[in-house]
Amino acid sequence: MNIPNSLTVSRLLAIPVLMALLLLRFPGHDQVAAALFVLFSLTDTLDGELARRRGTVSDFGKFLDPLADKLFVLSVLIVLVQEGLVAAWIVVVIFSRELIITILRSVAATQGHVIAAAPLGKTKTITQMSAVALLILQRPYPVLVPIADVAVGVAIIFTLWSGFDYLWRFRHLIAPFDNSRVGPGPSGGAPEVAQGAELAHVLRGSGLTVAVAESSTGGMVGATITEQPGSSAYFGGGVIAYSNEAKQRELGVPSGLLESVGAVSREVAEAMAGGVRKRFGTTLAVAVTGIAGPDADGSAKPVGLTYIAVAGEMRTSSREFKFTGDRTSNRRQAADEALRMLIAEARSIGQATS
Repeated sequence: MNIPNSLTVSRLLAIPVLMALLLLRFPGHDQVAAALFVLFSLTDTLDGELARRRGTVSDFGKFLDPLADKLFVLSVLIVLVQEGLVAAWIVVVIFSRELIITILRSVAATQGHVIAAAPLGKTKTITQMSAVALLILQRPYPVLVPIADVAVGVAIIFTLWSGFDYLWRFRHLIAPFDNSRVGPGPSGGAPEVAQGAELAHVLRGSGLTVAVAESSTGGMVGATITEQPGSSAYFGGGVIAYSNEAKQRELGVPSGLLESVGAVSREVAEAMAGGVRKRFGTTLAVAVTGIAGPDADGSAKPVGLTYIAVAGEMRTSSREFKFTGDRTSNRRQAADEALRMLIAEARSIGQATS
């Protein structure tokens, strides 16, 4: 139990105190409740900032922080409904959104993922807490009633917006595999597995060979290719070049290029593809470099940004992708697209020589 997590727990412990202050009647009880509500609300920003600065971000904290926010706000809102200070339907909307996202987090947990609070989710929490503070203070200060109404409206907008944002960004957890994108082949399930089967179908007997250079996917492309029986006939090998030093040493990526455009760039992806193709002497090679998340590791480039390049004897092509899932999803999508591009290039070569 580190300091950031202790601050998160303090919000949970404050709930019964706040509820009592709102229900009791003594001079200044609303003002004290509002002050404590604001004080404990500030811990929501403080715990995350401390965790990042001290390097103590944990899966427990990622799970507990948004849960504490929900219980902290909803418990106070329920008392405010009882006191006639806010309409019940507003709490229903907020509760429904929180329930749906909690279910989404539970689904993610069953798949080994932890969904951390997103920036838009944090904004939602701030607007809700501001609205609640004003709702508390409107009882002793009626002049704040119209301001509280506006704040509630803004909170509702961000509540719905952030809910749709979570559902869209993590839609793969609800429907992990898009069957419309699964290519032909005997294997079902994950798209990249079906792509591996399709690649095997295209390459067998073609005389074409492939190699892979992977950074953000960490070997997923090579593993998918070698899952197919007989893949040794067309798979030359692969390199997992995660660090810049490995990209230079193992793939021959110029240090000046890494310094000028960064490891996650179209130019480096193409250099990686060309380097691994030369190293293994294959007909084709694919390279992947990206920022899988959940953090950008100090880079100004966004999480999910990925570049994939395919190098052949006559040309090198590349594409930019901006994936929007969690770390596992971004890596899975990158592996899928790398195989898709490799298949397309192999088909193109086959058609040109037929």
